[in-house]
Amino acid sequence: MQLRYYAETDTLYIAFRDVASADSEEVSPGLVLDFDSEGNATGIEVEDASRRADLSSLQAFSLPVMELRAGSGA
Repeated sequence: MQLRYYAETDTLYIAFRDVASADSEEVSPGLVLDFDSEGNATGIEVEDASRRADLSSLQAFSLPVMELRAGSGA
């Protein structure tokens, strides 16, 4: 999963998988879901992100990460 912030448009994109989206649906004003050709969600676009969320920090909880090697250079 990837998070990308585009300052020039104040847009946050959360990509679940690195696949092309085939369709999009605005589920509420400024919140767009992207889908692949099979109808699976591939990402979320958040418009006006800095007004909707605190972008100063990121916290992750209970992710199924097998191994973290922070600072090990691996």
